[in-house]
Amino acid sequence: MPSLVVNIDHIATLRQARLGHEPEPVTGAHLAELSGAVGIICHLREDRRHIQDRDVEMLRKTINTRMHLEMAATDEMHAICLKTQPYMCCIVPEKRQELTTEGGMDVVSREAELTEFVKEIHAAGIRSSLFIDADPEQLEATARVGCEFVEIHTGHYADAADYKQEELEFKKIADGIAHAQKLGLKVNLGHGLNYTNILRFKNIPGICEYSIGHSIMSRAIFTGIPVAVKEMRDIINTFVD
Repeated sequence: MPSLVVNIDHIATLRQARLGHEPEPVTGAHLAELSGAVGIICHLREDRRHIQDRDVEMLRKTINTRMHLEMAATDEMHAICLKTQPYMCCIVPEKRQELTTEGGMDVVSREAELTEFVKEIHAAGIRSSLFIDADPEQLEATARVGCEFVEIHTGHYADAADYKQEELEFKKIADGIAHAQKLGLKVNLGHGLNYTNILRFKNIPGICEYSIGHSIMSRAIFTGIPVAVKEMRDIINTFVD
């Protein structure tokens, strides 16, 4: 059965708007766990715009499920990953000007660098994933890098302007999932998925995890985190494995 992993970055975004102490991301993580999430995602960005170093440290010490650390492929983040020892690190591209991650990594042009980057991470027993678009060349490069997982970027599908574009983007992702599985990669999906557009993936087998943050936290403003997480978990529980 595919699993739900909840991103709690947006709780930290609200806290950082006032540079205060609330809301507390760690509390949000525990509520998500109690409501059915099998893992918690936090993205420690280089500019520290939302998640802070203390959040990463506290989450690692207190959550009872899996900790997924999203991060850029930098020396600083490499050291933090090895120190923190998350269940998995997901390596993502970062641009200082972007509001959120805009697309997948260009693994092809950074293959040698990323291969070296994940070696010590794997040696420490930490799983690795690369966040990429559903492009055959990028998937093949990810497999060569040696990652066990790939997270396919679903943002272009989620942001499609019309039905025709949505169909095109969905087909790219579906084809990418099949290609990744042939390469021996375990597949996660994430970015822009919500309570309606996720339904298109119901009958696609072999997806391990759905990484969802923004839509859950948006709904949680009105319903609370436990209800918002449970509703998404219940949807995913109807999907094929």
